[in-house]
Amino acid sequence: MLTTTTVLTAAGTMLVLGLAMCAVLGWASRAFHVAVDPRVEAASAALPGANCGGCGYVGCNEYAEAVVKGADVSLCPVGGASVAAALAEIMGIEVKETAPRRPVVHCAANHSQRLGRHEYKGEQTCAAANLVAGVQGCVYGCLGLGDCVRACEYDAIHIVDGLATVDYVKCIGCSACARVCPRNIITMIPFKADQVLVVKCSNRDMGKDVTNVCKVGCIGCRSCTRLMGEVFNFDRNLPSINYDAYTASLDMSKVLEKCPMASLVWVGKPTPKHLEQTAGEVLPERIEADFKTTADQAEWRG
Repeated sequence: MLTTTTVLTAAGTMLVLGLAMCAVLGWASRAFHVAVDPRVEAASAALPGANCGGCGYVGCNEYAEAVVKGADVSLCPVGGASVAAALAEIMGIEVKETAPRRPVVHCAANHSQRLGRHEYKGEQTCAAANLVAGVQGCVYGCLGLGDCVRACEYDAIHIVDGLATVDYVKCIGCSACARVCPRNIITMIPFKADQVLVVKCSNRDMGKDVTNVCKVGCIGCRSCTRLMGEVFNFDRNLPSINYDAYTASLDMSKVLEKCPMASLVWVGKPTPKHLEQTAGEVLPERIEADFKTTADQAEWRG
């Protein structure tokens, strides 16, 4: 009899506690409820879910929240124009026409074209080598130890003959390579066409100093800025391209002809017209590393 009473008492106690807990949880649910804007869920569903960070936010969900708060709807490099249009529709706004951004490496020199190189026996990463003086003569150039390669989840960048080289067919523009480069020589530029013109050097030293450390570096002759000052800027001995003024229809032939170091090259995916124009053309050895460059405005170290 005592045992039965004990069991019933315990069961009753548990039931009362359960009911009390349900009441408390129900109250807490109402008291601490945070309303979620349905546009956040819609925006999150419209995003590709890659969580690559290319938009500048931690993941797609955080970017969705930022969009609802007023962030630019065209920041997703994976989804591109279609996702921007979907987000704009959710937000009830018009999306501005934008060009996808892709990385360019501000260096064109392979191993044989770099002067003053010394054997580096430390940790085989660019971040570590960048802290060591004298690894190579040019303190602006690609270190070629592959930090960018390891950061890329899309197999879109590789080290070719000591130089980081972008595969624009695979690249989605997530900017992971640019974020890990310790010398800040990879930047994201708008690709207004399958191919764009870039400046393939980052060295801001005087011309003679550049030729002492690199066979293909820009010597700062200003030919490009004199011919097309509306497109080219010149700052600290190095030209850069103003991509706001740059369009795919511009005739860049005179600038390309006048560049004494061939420091201006086309990067990206070749168009059928370009393939036809260059059929049978034998390129100089130093242009084999295709995907390079435009001037970077970062402060350098290393």
